[in-house]
Amino acid sequence: MNLISVIFTIFVQFCVCEIHRGGILYPKNTETRQVVPLDGLWYFIAPNTTNPFIGFENHWYKRSLKEVDYFELHLMPVPASYNDITTDKKIRDHVGLVWYDRSFFVPTSWQSERVWLRFGSISYAAQVWVNGQLVMSHEIGHLPFVAEITDVVKFGKENLVTVACDNTLLSDTVPQGKVEELISGRLDQTYTFDFFNYAGIDRPVYLYTTPKIYIDDITIATVAITETEALLEYNISILGNSSQSCRVTVLDKNKKQVASSQDLNANGVIKVDNPILWWPYLMDSNPGYQYTFQIEIFDENSKLIDHYPITIGIRTLTWTNTSLLINNKPLYLHGFGRHEDSDIRGKGLDLPLVIRDHNLIKWVGANVYRTSHYPYAEEIMDVADELGIMIIDECPSVNTEIFTDTLLAKHKISLTELIKRDKNRPSVIIWSAANEPRTAQPAAKNYFKQIIEHIKTLDNSRPTTIVESQSAGVVESSRYVDIISFNRYNGWYHYEGDLDVITYYVIKEAQAWHDRFQKPVIMQEYGADTLEGLHFLPTFIWSEEYQVKLMSEHFKAFDYLRKQSFFIGEFLWNFADFKTAQTYTRVGGNKKGIFTRNRQPKLSAYHLRRRYWQLASEYNSNVTLPEDLQQPYVFQSSTSHIEL
Repeated sequence: MNLISVIFTIFVQFCVCEIHRGGILYPKNTETRQVVPLDGLWYFIAPNTTNPFIGFENHWYKRSLKEVDYFELHLMPVPASYNDITTDKKIRDHVGLVWYDRSFFVPTSWQSERVWLRFGSISYAAQVWVNGQLVMSHEIGHLPFVAEITDVVKFGKENLVTVACDNTLLSDTVPQGKVEELISGRLDQTYTFDFFNYAGIDRPVYLYTTPKIYIDDITIATVAITETEALLEYNISILGNSSQSCRVTVLDKNKKQVASSQDLNANGVIKVDNPILWWPYLMDSNPGYQYTFQIEIFDENSKLIDHYPITIGIRTLTWTNTSLLINNKPLYLHGFGRHEDSDIRGKGLDLPLVIRDHNLIKWVGANVYRTSHYPYAEEIMDVADELGIMIIDECPSVNTEIFTDTLLAKHKISLTELIKRDKNRPSVIIWSAANEPRTAQPAAKNYFKQIIEHIKTLDNSRPTTIVESQSAGVVESSRYVDIISFNRYNGWYHYEGDLDVITYYVIKEAQAWHDRFQKPVIMQEYGADTLEGLHFLPTFIWSEEYQVKLMSEHFKAFDYLRKQSFFIGEFLWNFADFKTAQTYTRVGGNKKGIFTRNRQPKLSAYHLRRRYWQLASEYNSNVTLPEDLQQPYVFQSSTSHIEL
């Protein structure tokens, strides 16, 4: 490893993957809490990588970046990945540290409160200073982190927050990568996963308050459902030194109280009569129904101390060796792998895009997607909860191939943070421990045994999976999961151009997985790159017609497998085209989407739409097919003729 890589390793190790030991509740304004967003334009500097630690040497965190000499200062939007914002390829392809800062004001009225700073995500490793004092560090992107900053802020005055962000991926990061110095002196980041390594402050930043005694974490689970009642088990963590009582109240969508309980304990079971269950999209006429679970704590004089509401869905998940059931009804999953990816913003949160994507998901008739290959923004998850779109929630482990104790510890931390964040979401139906790890290696067996055991200690109410690309005959790790998932690109990476063999090989492999492990099976990825507007007759690889035909050959296999009872899901790769690293196998990125990167349909979108809506009508006879589902009007025969 060269000197520069050693320096980056030291920075990542300095971040030490610290976990905020408490909860990670999303900031909300209530009568006891105030929230101020810090999104907007921040100042930004990308140092020359020949001296990556210059910001530390010159204490950039003790003054505004506007005062730094000899470096170009940029305005950088937050949230957004920084890579595609400028016109400078050095910033797009930058490897290593970058710096952000901005000022913010803390009102004097906050002096009696705790003050917190929360980042939705910084990729990949970060250190954060407030007024020149280090307040938190974090490793692993796509996950939130928070710290109390009460003792370092200046009330009634302007304050400065500074962030050092390092996007370097190494053999002991999640995910893994490699850095080398080119003959030109430039650092080059390589990785085996097939999406662009966007970086920066990708998600919202919040300044917020809590009372001195406050609700720190909430865990809610549906433990039993009958036709007339549901039992919800709750456990609430309250921090601060005082005696208090806790009241929980359940409100329906109209804010009508349907259940309430109050005692000295912050844990227990509450009953909801005649519950409206959370159902997936197209499985019920009222999908995504949510209640508000409201927590209030009071002091010994019955004065309100803190109040935090959380939305929940009442539903159960169970599984067997052939099926996955929601509310005791079998699920058949039909959806996508996706990416957080768009022009200019990269992986930055973009609310118009979030709503557009979910409108397209509903239009297609999908009921699920996987957060491939990392956790998605909480705001995205909120939309899925509300619309009834199910989610396979995946941690950032992708293409893992070097199995070490250091990596294992970080992998567990990524899952701890993910499950802490998403444990109460009704949309999350499966935890995915990794995508395409090299599980044929002997070291992978015990590694993933520990990973799955770790997930089960955190949450055993949902099944687990590992999304495999290795063949069923060489994998050992899948014996530990609840549901088998596999990716295979017949007709593309395998048997390219050979559409006539796809159905056979998909059936053969899915059956092999079930025969060996006796568990439900999902095909998580299949597909073909398709250049928008490219047409061939007869079909030819890369054309829109080829993508449609490849999908049809998979559909034949899926229909056969559905009759075998153990096959429970089909996921097309990908929802939309996305950016990748520069390579001769990619024309501006991965083009396997049924939508373009700017979210317009290819021929395949209409083809998939007809299938997914027909699937939905099979398991729900009340589904009304869209009027425009069939092909446009072409011809109607006439019974009359004209005499000559």
